[in-house]
Amino acid sequence: MQYEGDVYRPPSEARSLIIQVTIGCSHNKCTFCHMYTEKQFRIRKREEILQDLDECRKMYGPWVRRVFFADGDALIVPTKLLLELLDYVHRNFPGVERITSYGTAHDVLRKSEEELKALAAAGLEMIYLGAESGDDEILKHIQKGETAADIIEAGQKLKRCGIKTSVTLISGLGGRAGIRSHAIKSAHLISAMNPEYASILTLHLTPESPMAQEIARGEMELITPDEIMDETELFLENVDSPGTVFRTNHASNYVALGGTFNEDIPRLLEQIRFAREKQRYRMESWRRRL
Repeated sequence: MQYEGDVYRPPSEARSLIIQVTIGCSHNKCTFCHMYTEKQFRIRKREEILQDLDECRKMYGPWVRRVFFADGDALIVPTKLLLELLDYVHRNFPGVERITSYGTAHDVLRKSEEELKALAAAGLEMIYLGAESGDDEILKHIQKGETAADIIEAGQKLKRCGIKTSVTLISGLGGRAGIRSHAIKSAHLISAMNPEYASILTLHLTPESPMAQEIARGEMELITPDEIMDETELFLENVDSPGTVFRTNHASNYVALGGTFNEDIPRLLEQIRFAREKQRYRMESWRRRL
């Protein structure tokens, strides 16, 4: 099996078979992100992907329960090829229970509802959508290439077409000046999307990233763990997304939270306040970058 570069996947895909259908990220301009900077984006050849799947089937096919299509935005792959890959996985891995991938809002909006419904029917269960923030100023600053309205529209479109969504936000992305706006507008974004899953990661930069260089020049201030808690608290006080499963279980997070909106929000707020009061944060040396 061939795999180019480092492996990046959501926490919930730790035990999944990870198959690269693209190399890198088609956008690859976000100023905080280092994940795919050393990769030249391309969609892999059909034959290469099928060869990997065949090799995995021979080695441990009956034990595979989940499959994750990598890299950064596998949903950009033409629908015809995605449908073939979904069919191939289900025919050759009889124990598979779900297939997921990363995707961008633009990937979703480029596909028709008919295409997305066909992908859902073929077994594409969920898209991991990196929203990062609901604040358009922050999205522009990080060169996301999408607006909050784009992200909301994409989430609502996936829901209409029967594909689940897991939306990721990044705490601290607006720096000290953006704490309040980032928290409240991100809460409004999740409320408008009402995704099946939502998570918050915490900003953790490589020294060579454009955002790290901004900070070094004094153009942006990183926020402290206490301020991360303040921001998360403000987010939880403003979100209204019944049934959304919420997690902060990424290696970058200072505190691991888990619950379901809206019923668990009071408990989550208590956990945040306890962690802040007692300084119960993950040690800096244990944290990992995005």
